[in-house]
Amino acid sequence: MADGSFWGSTVQDVAKRDVMPTGLGNAAVAARLRTDGFNELPQQRVRSAPRIALDVLREPMFLFLVGAGLVYLLLGETNEALLLSAFATTSVLITIVQEFRSERVLQALQDLTSPRALVIRSGEHRRVAGRDVVRGDILVVSEGDRIAADAFLLRCAELAVDESLLTGESVPVRKAVGGSRDVLAKPGGDDTPFLFSGTLAVRGQGLAEVTATGARSEIGKIGGSLASIEIEPPRLKAETNRLVRLFAFVGAAVCLLAVFVQFATGHSPLQSLLAGIALGMAMLPEEFPLVLTVFTVMGAWRLSRSHVLTRRASAIETLGEATVLCTDKTGTLTENRMAIAELRLPTGERFAFDQTNSTMPVQTPPDFVELVSTGALACQPVPVDPMDKAFMALDDYQRSGKTGLRHHGILERTHGVTSKLLAVTNVWRTTDPNDNERTIAAKGAPEAIASLCLLPQEAHDHLTASVEEMAREGLRVLAVAKASASGGNHCGTPRDFNFRILGLVGLADPLRESVKEAVKQCETAGIRVIMITGDYPATAFAIARAAGIASSEVIGGGEIERLNAEVLRSRVKQCSVFARITPSEKLRIVEALKANGEVTAMIGDGVNDAPTLKAAHIGIAMGGRGTDVAREAAALVLLNDDFASVVTAIRLGRRIFDNLRKAMAFIPAVHVPIAGLALFPIIFGLPPILGPLHIAFLELIIDPVCSIAFESEPEDENIMKRPPRLASSPLLSFDKMIWCLIQGTTALVVIGTLFVGGLKYGLAADQARALAFGALITSTIALVLVNRTFDADYLAAFTQPNPMLWTVFAAAGSLFAITLRWSPARKLFDFGDFHSHDLLIACAVGLILLFILEGMKRVYLMREAKFGQRA
Repeated sequence: MADGSFWGSTVQDVAKRDVMPTGLGNAAVAARLRTDGFNELPQQRVRSAPRIALDVLREPMFLFLVGAGLVYLLLGETNEALLLSAFATTSVLITIVQEFRSERVLQALQDLTSPRALVIRSGEHRRVAGRDVVRGDILVVSEGDRIAADAFLLRCAELAVDESLLTGESVPVRKAVGGSRDVLAKPGGDDTPFLFSGTLAVRGQGLAEVTATGARSEIGKIGGSLASIEIEPPRLKAETNRLVRLFAFVGAAVCLLAVFVQFATGHSPLQSLLAGIALGMAMLPEEFPLVLTVFTVMGAWRLSRSHVLTRRASAIETLGEATVLCTDKTGTLTENRMAIAELRLPTGERFAFDQTNSTMPVQTPPDFVELVSTGALACQPVPVDPMDKAFMALDDYQRSGKTGLRHHGILERTHGVTSKLLAVTNVWRTTDPNDNERTIAAKGAPEAIASLCLLPQEAHDHLTASVEEMAREGLRVLAVAKASASGGNHCGTPRDFNFRILGLVGLADPLRESVKEAVKQCETAGIRVIMITGDYPATAFAIARAAGIASSEVIGGGEIERLNAEVLRSRVKQCSVFARITPSEKLRIVEALKANGEVTAMIGDGVNDAPTLKAAHIGIAMGGRGTDVAREAAALVLLNDDFASVVTAIRLGRRIFDNLRKAMAFIPAVHVPIAGLALFPIIFGLPPILGPLHIAFLELIIDPVCSIAFESEPEDENIMKRPPRLASSPLLSFDKMIWCLIQGTTALVVIGTLFVGGLKYGLAADQARALAFGALITSTIALVLVNRTFDADYLAAFTQPNPMLWTVFAAAGSLFAITLRWSPARKLFDFGDFHSHDLLIACAVGLILLFILEGMKRVYLMREAKFGQRA
C-alpha cells in the first residue's frame, strides 16, 4: 500500500484518473489541528483526589467526630481525642481510596486508542495516529481498515464498508465515486461516496478526502446531541438525602435542647457541648448515605464479576424496577457475523442449519457440497467481507481435511462487483502449468446470476419465488453459478462464460446461543423485551421469532415518522418489533415507553444507539464491539457482549435493592436505643451511659453490619418470578418506619430498664454502664437478625446462609471483649468490672428481645398480608 501500487491498471475506474493528489503539507496540518482540535471525542473530567477528599470532609459525621475530638482535647482527655481523630482519618482515607479507584476504572474505559490511518501528505504515504487526522487529509482506505474520520470518496475499486455501528445493519454497503458533496451524508445504502468515522472497510480499496473529524464527524454529532438529553437524578439518593435531612433537623433541635438542659443543671459549657455532640452522633443516621454508597460500590463489583461494568451507580438501584428491555438486533441478539443458514438447489431441495447453535453445523449433505465449494471459490482468498467468511468457514468444515482446487489452485483473475453486474466472478487454474482448464465461480445477487446463466422464464420465476420465500425468513440471499473454460478463453467478461446455476445460499446473522433462555427469563420476571433495529422488517421479525420475542406486527421507521406522540404511545403498548428505525425514531420509541410509565432499559452498541442509551432509565452498551460514544452514553457496559448478562444484572439489581431495604430498616431501628440511651440520663439526671467514644465504637459495629453483612444476604428463591417493583416504591414506607421505631423503642425500654435496675440493685455507675453497653450490643445483633428476613419463620434468622454476617458478629464480640478485659481500653470507655454473669444477662436481653420482636413481626406480616401492603 505504501508505494501506491493499488492505483495500478487493474482498477478499471482509474483509467482516466488525473495526477495522484499530494495531500496537505505539515504547516497546513498543524494549522488545522489548532483550529479543529484532535480527531477524538471529548471526555469527561475526572475528579482529583483532593476534590474527593473535600467532598468527604463535608460529611456531618466527620464534622461531629472532629468536633468531639476538639472538645476532648480542651478537656485534657488526649487519648480520647486521638482515638476519635483516628476514627475520622481512617474513614476519610478509605472513602478517598475507593472513590479514586472508581474514577480510574472509568477513565481506563474511555482511554481506548484510536485507529491508525494511512494518509497522503506532501505527496508521501504516512501512517499516523487516528487522533492526528485533520480535515483535508487524503485517506488511503483498504480492506480491513477502520476508517478514522468522515470523508468523501475520490476514487475506489470495489469498496464495501460495514456501517453497522451507525445503522444497525450487518450487511456491508457498496461505495461508489460520484455525486455532490452538498448532498446530506447519511450512513447506509449502496453506491454512495461518503465514508464515516468508526466504520470498517471489508472489501476493496479507496482514496478519500477527510471532511469532518472529532466532534464534527457523524459519530461526534450524535455524541454532541447527548448533551441535550437530561439524565434522571438518582431517586434513592434523593430519598436518602431527605431522610438524613429529616433526622438531622430533629437531631439538631434535640441536641440544642440537651446542651441547654445540661448547662442549666450546672454542667460546664464543654461538658454540655460534649453531651450535645454525643446526642447528635447518636441521632444522626449517617449510615444512610454510607450504606447507599457501599451497596452501589459492592453492587458494581458483583456486576463486574458477571461481566457488567457500572458507569453510573444510579442504574444499579433502577435495575430491579425495569419493566421493558429494548434491544438492538445486530451484535446484541445476534453475533454480528454472517453464517450460512440455508441452501437450495435448482431442483427445489433445501437444507437448513440450526442458527440457534453458534458452533459449526453438521456436515453438509453431498448434493449441496458443490454449491458451497463453488461459493467459496467466488470469495476473496483472504476474506474480510462477513459473507465471504461464512462461505469459507462452511467450506473448510465440509472438506474436513480434504484438498481441492481452493487449496491447490491459483486465482488467475477477478471480476468484481459493478453497478451493471452485482456479482463477483473468480477464474481459477491448477498449479499444473500444462493444464489449460479453468474453473470459473460466480456469486452475487440472484437476478445477476440468473442473467449470467441465461435462465428461461419458467426457471427464472421458480428462482424468484424461492428468493422471496427465503427473504421472508429474514435471510440475505445469494445465488452461485459455475462455468469451465480452456486455453485463453478466460480473459473476457463474465458474460462470455457459459454458466450453470448451482443454487441459492441464504445467509443470516445467527442468534446468540444464550438469547432465547434470557428472553424467557425476562418474560417470567415480568419484563417485556422489545427489538428496535435498523435492519429490514423481514429480518427483524425472523430474529424476534427465533429469540422468543412475541409480536403480532412489525412497525417500520417510515410509519413512526407519521405517528403523533399520543398514537405512538398507544402503538408501543402492543408492538414489540420495530425495523428500519433511525436514531431519532429510536429515541421517540423510548420516550413513548417512558411516557407510558415503563421503566425502560436499552441495550445497544452503535453510535446510532447512543442518544437512546442516555435517554433510557438504564442504558446498557456493548463493551467489546461498542463505540466510545455508546459506552459514554450508557450506564452499564456488557464486557462480554452477551445479552444474557443483562438478565444477570437485573437479578443482581433486585437482590441489591432487597438487601438495601433491609439495611435501611435496620438503621433507624438501631439508632432509637442509641439516641434514647444518650438522651435518657440528661432528662432524668442519671449518670451518662453513652459518650462520643462509645457511639464511635458502636459505629464500628453498625457500619460493617449495614454495609457488609446485609449486602451479603442471599437472594430470595422467587426473585425472578415476581413482577418488577413499582418505581414509586420507597425504601422506607410510613408503615415500615413505624415498624422500625417499634423495634428500636422495644430495645430501648429493655436496655433502659436493665440500666436503672442495675443502679437500684447497687451497681456502680461504671458497672451499670458496662452492663447496659453489653446489652446494647446483643440487642443490636437481635435487630440485625430480625431485619435480615421478612419471613415469619423464627429459624430463618439463624439458618439463612451468610458467612459475612457471622464474621461481623465475631469481630464485634472480639472488640467488645477487648474493651472489657484490656485495662487501658476499659479506662477509656469508663467501664467497670464485667463478670461472667453480666455477660449471661446481656445475652439473655438480646435473646428476649429477639423473640419479642419475632412475635411482633408475625403480627406485622399478617397485617400487611391482609391489606396488601407487603414492601
